[in-house]
Amino acid sequence: MGIIKLKNIRTFSYHGCLPEETKIGSEYTVDLEIKTDLRKAAESDHLKDTVDYVLLNRIVVEEMHIASKLLEHVAHRIIVRVFGEIPEVSRILISVSKINPPIGGDVEAVTIVMEEYRS
Repeated sequence: MGIIKLKNIRTFSYHGCLPEETKIGSEYTVDLEIKTDLRKAAESDHLKDTVDYVLLNRIVVEEMHIASKLLEHVAHRIIVRVFGEIPEVSRILISVSKINPPIGGDVEAVTIVMEEYRS
């Protein structure tokens, strides 16, 4: 087995429960970690034998561009798409962070973390 990580994927998106959040948008970061079997790719040196991180990044960016009220909702959509499009993935760990959230304090970011296993 092995792990592929995409760290600090940056997007500008329109998530939030407050009306102004969906109008002005905000900066977000996403960390995605997937578990898969990397042995065949390690032997063959062929992209077709591994999980393409370009595809993982595209899924994250596309889903982050669809507005949601909750970070949990957008993270769940990313998880569903990764499992649906990449059968080799057995586990996903994702964190979605809203930079400078409008919560009335000096907070760098708020982050949710979700972990799912293929059932």
